[in-house]
Amino acid sequence: MPYAKKKKTNIEIAQKGLVLCNIGAGKGKTTAAMGSAVRASGAGLNVFILQFVKAHKPKEGEKLESGEWPVSSEIEFFNGVKLPRGMGKIVCEQVGAGFVGILGDRKAKDQHTREALRGLEMARKTLAEKEYDFIILDEILSAVDLGLLTEQDIIDLINAKPPDTHIMMTGHEKYPKIFKLCDTVTEMKMVKHAYYEGILAQFGVDF
Repeated sequence: MPYAKKKKTNIEIAQKGLVLCNIGAGKGKTTAAMGSAVRASGAGLNVFILQFVKAHKPKEGEKLESGEWPVSSEIEFFNGVKLPRGMGKIVCEQVGAGFVGILGDRKAKDQHTREALRGLEMARKTLAEKEYDFIILDEILSAVDLGLLTEQDIIDLINAKPPDTHIMMTGHEKYPKIFKLCDTVTEMKMVKHAYYEGILAQFGVDF
């Protein structure tokens, strides 16, 4: 559906599907992406959030394994909230086996790679189906940092994007070839981070 039919404003704006990227060592990349999901939904756009690296929610009776972390609270919110009429839907998926090489992770790298490749294929399919107007690929660039995906995988994904679909990606390292294809790149600079003071992520603030 063209964006012109979804607009809730009388301001005439030429619509273009953007490629956005939040990168850097600082806190707030995913947080900003989740805020963008809320904004897009409020504008009537359908949003798909695909989280790489991060583990899925355990099924009833299952426990988190070493290296896994609970699904972040905003995802629980999106999955549980009933959106008012006129707002776009927000659908969330996790494609990861948890953090790689930290927090006690003992999984083989092949397992992490399989999950990342599964996510890449899911992203390709979602773009091709054109059901969602705004697709957030959280930590997809972190998967590149970790050697689970390649820079070329991301470039091919961007090039396959429909003209009127927005993509937002997050990660840590800088990739000039990818940035050249982006419309907006925002770097989160770390000045100080509690993790490096020995304080783990706090419930309700960090996840």
